[in-house]
Amino acid sequence: MSLRSEYIMSLSGINFSENNKKDLITLFNKYLKSGMHGLCFSAYGENQGPGSLVTEKQIRQRIEIIRPYTEWIRTFSCTDGNELIPKIAKEYGLKVMVGAWISEHEEINEEEVSNLIQIGRDNHADLLAVGNEVLYREEMGEKTLLDYINRVKKSTNIPVGYADAYYEFTDRPKITEACDVIYANCYPFWEGCNIDYSLLYIKDMYNRAQKAAKGKKVIIAETGWPNQGSTFEGSEPSFENALKYFVNIQNWVKEENIETFYFSGFDELWKIQDEGDVGAYWGIWNEKGEPKYEK
Repeated sequence: MSLRSEYIMSLSGINFSENNKKDLITLFNKYLKSGMHGLCFSAYGENQGPGSLVTEKQIRQRIEIIRPYTEWIRTFSCTDGNELIPKIAKEYGLKVMVGAWISEHEEINEEEVSNLIQIGRDNHADLLAVGNEVLYREEMGEKTLLDYINRVKKSTNIPVGYADAYYEFTDRPKITEACDVIYANCYPFWEGCNIDYSLLYIKDMYNRAQKAAKGKKVIIAETGWPNQGSTFEGSEPSFENALKYFVNIQNWVKEENIETFYFSGFDELWKIQDEGDVGAYWGIWNEKGEPKYEK
């Protein structure tokens, strides 16, 4: 093998060529048990989704499952019971990046943002996120989003940011400037990347977000790989690929000290309607809260 080939392989992550399925499961569980920085968290149970009421009991059940494996959780909404998650998470010793779900619905936005501010004032949050991919979904204009971000910044002393695809922070310099911290969603899968090059790809995504941030902290707010569903261009969902991606990401972000929220804690079947069959299978645990990668 040439020196160039060896260099490319090291950049591409761990060489899995001699690892069978059993080896990959062992590696995965080694990294999982060593703990991760952060995990994207949803308390939705079976047959639930946005609009469902989340109870304190189910929040506690889900937190007890993930608590041994992560220091932080990231939430996405401050309504329908989700506003209870940060306080409960704090009881379990977790740090929380609290998100308000912003969309085209002004009345719901008002409730989300008001609850986000209150959670911050109650000291139940360590980071605040005003919206997730609302610009990518084209559900809101930049000016309206800026108004929400600035309103939250003026109302709390907790760092405030906005979460979206990494390239939006290059394309939207006013949003980047308004944020205290940059929350970059980085998905090689959704850009059709083959698993063999996925680590190289996310490194480029992260570097582009860093360049746009101009010295502000960049957190990878979401990244992951599904274990089943339809292939997306060059990206193939599979049990083995999900394991490889998790191991490579955890190895890289720990070596480079990059704060990262892995997506996701649990499978969410409701996502099939928005993202197709692949949307439901990004979790480390299934929709029942059972581990997916023990055997």
